Amino acid sequence: MSERKAVVAILGGTGGLGTGLARRWAEAGYPIIIGSRTQEKAETAAQELRELMQERGVGDVSVRAMDNVAAANAADISALTVPFAHHADTLLSVKAALQGKILIDVTVPLLPPKVARVQLPAEGSAGQIAQNILGEGVSVVSAFQNVAAVHLQDGKGMDCDVLVCGDNKEARAKVIELVEAAGLRGFHAGSIANAAAVEAMTSLLIFINKQYKCHAGIKLTGLDH
Repeated sequence: MSERKAVVAILGGTGGLGTGLARRWAEAGYPIIIGSRTQEKAETAAQELRELMQERGVGDVSVRAMDNVAAANAADISALTVPFAHHADTLLSVKAALQGKILIDVTVPLLPPKVARVQLPAEGSAGQIAQNILGEGVSVVSAFQNVAAVHLQDGKGMDCDVLVCGDNKEARAKVIELVEAAGLRGFHAGSIANAAAVEAMTSLLIFINKQYKCHAGIKLTGLDH
């Protein structure tokens, strides 16, 4: 008998990055919940994902829509994909629902309009803010900040690596499984404190993308074995 796959909620999952992750994980057979501040927005995104799966010939997918709190309650693992401006408020709203679970924080502390300049918060990173707000009862794992949404959406293979930071090694390992299910390589990158370096690289990549008209990511070398 095959092991049951974790139910994954995408909180604030109606944007390009959230729906891109939902698409990848749905294709890999994970039950998905699209979360949003409003049920209506979540329903629209979920229906679009179901239709896309049908077009791609991917049958028997489980995609539901809920508000963020209900989604966090129903899921085994949640991923937070909201803009930094809504980061703290969203975390506070789902704090109780996430206790005893894993939260994948995909947020980058970008401060428009200068998003190509590194501007980390006083706490060090969005991941550290999330851990501070949610407390020790939640294993916050920071990941996916350096992956362009367009690559997650296009349905093709991605030559890109994901650095995974968090204080709990077992939680990091579970997130790495989801990274690989999305078609990427995932690597343990240390404690949540190290998320500051990973989040800072996003602004560097935004600058590179603008400079060279591309969608750059990161790739680790020397690990071919």
